[in-house]
Amino acid sequence: MTDFTPNEPVFTPIKDHAEELAKAEAGVADFAAKRNNRWYPKFHIASNGGWINDPNGLCYYQGRWHVFYQLHPYGTQWGPMHWGHVSSTDMVNWKREPIMFAPSLEQEKDGVFSGSAVIGDDGKLKFYYTGHRWANGHDDTGGDWQVQMLAEPDNDELTSATKRGMVIDCPTDKVDHHYRDPKVWKTGDKWYMTFGVSSAEKRGQMWLFSSDDMVRWTYERVLFEHPDPNVFMLECPDFFPIRDTEGNEKWVIGFSAMGAKASGFMNRNVNNAGYMIGTWTPGEAFKPETEFRLWDCGHNYYAPQSFNDGKRQIVYGWMSPFVAPICMEDDGWCGNLTLPREITLGADGDLHTAPVTEMEGLREDTFDFGAIGLDINEERTIADDAEAVEIEMTIDLANSTAERAGLRVHATEDGAYTFIGYDDQIGRVVIDRQANARGDRGYRTAPLSAEELASGTLKLRVYVDRGCVEVYVNDGRQTMSSYSYASEGPRAIKLESESGTLKVASLKLHHLKSIGLE
Repeated sequence: MTDFTPNEPVFTPIKDHAEELAKAEAGVADFAAKRNNRWYPKFHIASNGGWINDPNGLCYYQGRWHVFYQLHPYGTQWGPMHWGHVSSTDMVNWKREPIMFAPSLEQEKDGVFSGSAVIGDDGKLKFYYTGHRWANGHDDTGGDWQVQMLAEPDNDELTSATKRGMVIDCPTDKVDHHYRDPKVWKTGDKWYMTFGVSSAEKRGQMWLFSSDDMVRWTYERVLFEHPDPNVFMLECPDFFPIRDTEGNEKWVIGFSAMGAKASGFMNRNVNNAGYMIGTWTPGEAFKPETEFRLWDCGHNYYAPQSFNDGKRQIVYGWMSPFVAPICMEDDGWCGNLTLPREITLGADGDLHTAPVTEMEGLREDTFDFGAIGLDINEERTIADDAEAVEIEMTIDLANSTAERAGLRVHATEDGAYTFIGYDDQIGRVVIDRQANARGDRGYRTAPLSAEELASGTLKLRVYVDRGCVEVYVNDGRQTMSSYSYASEGPRAIKLESESGTLKVASLKLHHLKSIGLE
């Protein structure tokens, strides 16, 4: 990449886009009126209707947490992107806010793409996002034309915003049309921005820009290029410092890699979101010290974005429905986000992501089953009909002989279920959808370290919503997120042992309440 000088910011006269926003609200309302709730989440963020993807603009501002997300209000498949919005004072009870952005300016006429929020030196919030146009003016056959945009909220509630226009143009001769998803932060006296790029040579990169005023940006360098030549784009990049328990600082680079080939247990999804840990000095390239590691080992996880609420680094991901059939498309909605997870740097030198402590506020009641023992090939029902639950379970591996042992969730009378548990032959935690009656199947696995296996115990924290599951392994050393489309009728949860015995040291089941978005 040779140096280039971005154009001066183009502050387009702001077009009043109230009409576009009103149309979008009507589109979502039309889907919501006809929505089928059989798999619609009770405690995960989703749109009232229509398609959603990436979390955007995550922030804690003026006493509220805000989650924006990519939204297509006129269909249950991907289309012209808008920004939906929900907010909360406690991360437990959420309310819907007006749609924040609809395409209105020339640079974004085909989509207000993903971006982030950041609080400036004046204490005011700014949104940076990608404006999207089709290069040929009408469809994707000629590729994309993407630029970076700036908007500022009109009030502290973040219920509307004024678009300022383009701040970074695209040097189309140096880019293979992918050029999006800005992340902005401050280090020292300078502001920095990075975003994902497909270079002219079709290599996945993140570029680094700097600014003194958050408006005029100067290109500095390629912050990072993915070493795999198959990876042609790094979507939804993230970049932030983190300290370990002893106070040592590292930098985390995160991205959703497009083009990586599946290899063994790695990169099994269409595209895969992960991170590397390393060091960074302002103005220099990021220096990785680890290999690429997955944020989440499940079937349906992509485009995570993190933010700092002043005390914690918190991340949301999009549960991406990668593979057809995508059953919820027929129900008036499509897609939801994960639970919020706190990112910490563990003593093992790796990132851990566990649900934020506020998630305990979802619990309505608790059933403590204590210790449980199962004989060879035994099955025991622990809930006859579980619509929204959290299960905390510790498996005594040292005193279990089963080849596979764990939970059947969404177990229905037709014999369908999703298996979540431990597979002793591969030494991994598994989500197996082989017995699902609907949707994509297949299985995914999360690795356990030699230290974890040697400990003789395995802690699983499993969240079961109407149409999806999340699994946290050993307090978030690994996580897994997958859709699971339950069949009709009661949805039981069963404990089972396969080809051996199972000893569960403790098991608790919590019924969870709605977060208020139904």
